Amino acid sequence: MKKHIPNAFTFGNLFCGFLSTSYAINGDLKSATILIFIAIMLDAVDGRIARILGVSNPIGKELDSLADIVSFGVAPAYLTAYSYFINFEIYGLIMAGAFPLFGAYRLARFNITAQEESLRHFKGIPITLAGGVVTFLVLFQKDITLWIFIIVFYLLCILMVSRIKLPSFKKVGLPKNSVIITLFIFYMFYLFAKAEFKHVPLLYYIALSIYILFISVRYIKEKEPKFPIRNKVFVKRFKIKRKRSSENKDA
Repeated sequence: MKKHIPNAFTFGNLFCGFLSTSYAINGDLKSATILIFIAIMLDAVDGRIARILGVSNPIGKELDSLADIVSFGVAPAYLTAYSYFINFEIYGLIMAGAFPLFGAYRLARFNITAQEESLRHFKGIPITLAGGVVTFLVLFQKDITLWIFIIVFYLLCILMVSRIKLPSFKKVGLPKNSVIITLFIFYMFYLFAKAEFKHVPLLYYIALSIYILFISVRYIKEKEPKFPIRNKVFVKRFKIKRKRSSENKDA
């Protein structure tokens, strides 16, 4: 029984993605966005609960990937098609369809390299984060122009399949009163959606700029040549020997 508890959260994530897609098609974008945010919260805790309970099985991992592609790939794509791309008609669906394609590739690559990757880092941004950003943009569609959205949308597609290392928080334990904190965050999202505060998009731009800056710095650091410790010791010894030999010659 215990091993099925994390799967229940995963199924909840999947069902929220399905409902979000249905609401987006019917034009209820606000409900669709809220359901994706709920899916994000469920996705954030299922893996942690599995580690806390000490249960792990291959079925759970596969279910997690399937749920993610629906909730954070397909659902945000439909949300995009029926909001920003709605005037493009059938071409809007094609344009939005790139998102789940890139997301599916990212998940497939993660599944075959999960053992090689550290729990502290991701290669490329997770589909959960990418889908959450798209959903957040749709939530404030009135304040964000189409071209800015298109640039961010396809930038996220590229970043999902990139090999840039980004920090993972899988090893971070659940804090005390985590349920209360989660409900509070969800309530704040609801207030933003209801009140449509105009300063929120500005805060989002600032956060996005900081995140892009972090990625750029991380990429530059990865490209810097790194010498193993042995090579550094060898170079140091070589310099000492060279200095001694030059001193002996002078003597």
